[in-house]
Amino acid sequence: MSQVTSLLAAIGQGKPDALGELYALLYPELRRLAHSRVRRSGDMTLLETTSLVHESYLRFEKSGAVAIVERAQFMAYAARVMRSVVVDMVRARHSERRGGAAVHVELDDANHEAASDPHENEVLRVHESLEELAAIDPRLVQVVEMRYFAGMTEFEVAQVLGVGVRTVARDWEKARLFLHASLR
Repeated sequence: MSQVTSLLAAIGQGKPDALGELYALLYPELRRLAHSRVRRSGDMTLLETTSLVHESYLRFEKSGAVAIVERAQFMAYAARVMRSVVVDMVRARHSERRGGAAVHVELDDANHEAASDPHENEVLRVHESLEELAAIDPRLVQVVEMRYFAGMTEFEVAQVLGVGVRTVARDWEKARLFLHASLR
């Protein structure tokens, strides 16, 4: 049993230090994943790679024991957590920009759209499209998260999902077509 597998088992059993050890062991991979996520997001999140990794660690810690048994599953879950961190940051910035909890009266839709950052709107649109896709076929969303956000190969995704590589390739193509049509 590899060190990662034993740490994942310890996390599943609720051992307190296991998550920290796992993050320390996989830190270089998590930084690469976060760097990829931050690079795709551009300056819309105001996050740095290290901040994204640390924020995802805090969310993992808050969620408690997670039933993950393989490294690839962990990395796929980490990609999902990082995506949620980025989406939450964009939503928070939108909320602050619009006055937060203050009573808001919109006078002109044209000014509202002009003030928005198009990259932030894109992140939210992609997130909403993925939520819409999840209602149709949750596995397609998992494939997108693992392929696009985690950078996993089709073979790795197939192992995690317990399906064939060809099925993953078809799912990836279906998801890409759906997102392309949805984001037009």
